[in-house]
Amino acid sequence: MKLRLLALLTALLLILLPLASCKKQEMETTVDGKQTVRIYSLNGTTGFGMAKLMEDAANDAFEKETYTVTVKTDPVEVRTALVNGDVDIAALPTNLASTVYNVSDGAIKILAVNTLGCLYLLTNDGTEIRSFADLAGKTVYAPAQNPTMILKHLCEANGLTVGTDVSIKNDYAEAAALQARFAQGATVAGGEDTVSVVVLPEPAVTAVTAAAKGNDVTVTNLMDLTAEWDKLEGHAGTLVQGCVVVRKAFLEAHPETVERFLTAYKSSVEYVNTNTAEAAQLIEKHGLFAKAAVAEKAIPKCNIAYLDGAEMKQAMTAYLTVLQGINANAIGGKLPDDGFYYQK
Repeated sequence: MKLRLLALLTALLLILLPLASCKKQEMETTVDGKQTVRIYSLNGTTGFGMAKLMEDAANDAFEKETYTVTVKTDPVEVRTALVNGDVDIAALPTNLASTVYNVSDGAIKILAVNTLGCLYLLTNDGTEIRSFADLAGKTVYAPAQNPTMILKHLCEANGLTVGTDVSIKNDYAEAAALQARFAQGATVAGGEDTVSVVVLPEPAVTAVTAAAKGNDVTVTNLMDLTAEWDKLEGHAGTLVQGCVVVRKAFLEAHPETVERFLTAYKSSVEYVNTNTAEAAQLIEKHGLFAKAAVAEKAIPKCNIAYLDGAEMKQAMTAYLTVLQGINANAIGGKLPDDGFYYQK
């Protein structure tokens, strides 16, 4: 009997100790009475709205929270940290947020959309492209994932069959490599492919235009893909490329902390959009982009935003529905259910 009781107690300890450890992880994250919030922000447009919050955090300006913000370059690393519980709040591409939710059995919630469309069609050889019909017979280079899916949808919605009427190539795995190649001009020595038409996001557009000028190459910005997307949907604000998410366990343990974060983050986004020169300096200072001068020119075209609640859910649902029709794997295999959306 004693052996059976001992075995039962041992089994209970094996069950309860991991639970206690998880609880400890959520609760014991205070320093000097302030709740520590671990944040991962991506560099580039998806992270720009975080700049003022990062500055205020560095100056210990928040009464009840200490924000530790780490800037990452690889969205996959951010995804892994969320799944493993190594970060509390993170900025992500919207399709990746959907994927994380689906593959983690609902371990995260989306708090707000932070970036609308920021993709543009460019040429470096003087080609005139006034409509999608003008892309017939051409090859367009684009970064993989979101930019390619968005371009494919727009082409096909405007009567072009991708692979037949127009070719979309992802030969350059890194967006930076595509930028560098495009800035060299349509043709270069060495037998490389002609790269004359590309799709790039801001602030890459501003950066590559300046780099090309240094090579005596003129870049022309031919088409705002956000505007083209809005034409299809019938209203603005429907192309949503970036967002901020929270781990569900952290939200449940610290709901007031998350609410205060959202207040601070919304203010930070508003600051970046209305104080571009000052914000650009903070963007460079905190490692969100390399050059303040480029960031300052790019901010007005980055469509940095703050959408939450019903507006966020409506925009996200519409966008993810389109992506599902293009490649369901890109959003984790299916549309996320209502549990994905943070609603007060």
